[in-house]
Amino acid sequence: MKYILFFISLFFVLSSFSQTKKESLFGSKYSTYKVESSSLKGAVFYLVSGHGGPDPGCIGKFQGKELHEDEYAYDIVLRLGRELLKRGAKVYFIIQDSRDGIRDSYVLNNSKRETCMGKSIPLNQLERLKQRSVAINNLYNNDASSYKRAIFVHVDSRSRSAQTDVYFYHAENSKYGKRLATHIKKTFYNKYKKHQPGRGFDGTVSERNLYVLRNTTPVAVFMELGNIQNSLDQKRLVLPNNRQAMANWIVEGIMADYKHRKR
Repeated sequence: MKYILFFISLFFVLSSFSQTKKESLFGSKYSTYKVESSSLKGAVFYLVSGHGGPDPGCIGKFQGKELHEDEYAYDIVLRLGRELLKRGAKVYFIIQDSRDGIRDSYVLNNSKRETCMGKSIPLNQLERLKQRSVAINNLYNNDASSYKRAIFVHVDSRSRSAQTDVYFYHAENSKYGKRLATHIKKTFYNKYKKHQPGRGFDGTVSERNLYVLRNTTPVAVFMELGNIQNSLDQKRLVLPNNRQAMANWIVEGIMADYKHRKR
């Protein structure tokens, strides 16, 4: 009898891991996904892609076409969120586009459809930042989880000659923000060491007094994924496999941090 009960329990555990779910924001090709594990069960994430709506963010040129920061940040956030969901986490997409979904093209066409969870994004920069901060804080206050993290994804703009690695910011005196950023940075370092030995990785973790870090309640990490003007950094953005790789690596860093959670 005890063996029968064991196999029944095992069946339900395995069934929960392979549960098929759907998220329309991912687009038709990627809308369905399977919950493959419970490794992040109980964790809550507020994912924010930079800019959006009337603000495209920084703009680069690639093969005569424009690259808009908000489109690449959004695509990577969707990929990141999908991977988190597959591991049993609860995920909120603060910036949303009802049509784009995850895209596999090099050049992601710009639009102004993005909303802040269904609300129009203001033109005024301060109002935009305030809107998404309030949205995060309202959700935070209604979530009972002890592990709640906000992830802000941006792309930088510097001179064309300035190649940069991914770098990370956390709020001033944020012990857990620094810990999370450090875990993600370490993951990127190890991945580059494995896949591009000899290249090195110069990404940094530091404090920064940014509005969204200062005015949101959850522990947060703000990351810049590269220089949209630099031809080498552009490969990190335009190649869909690279966008997926970055999402995967961020998740690995998050999982390492989750294992060390204290709050």
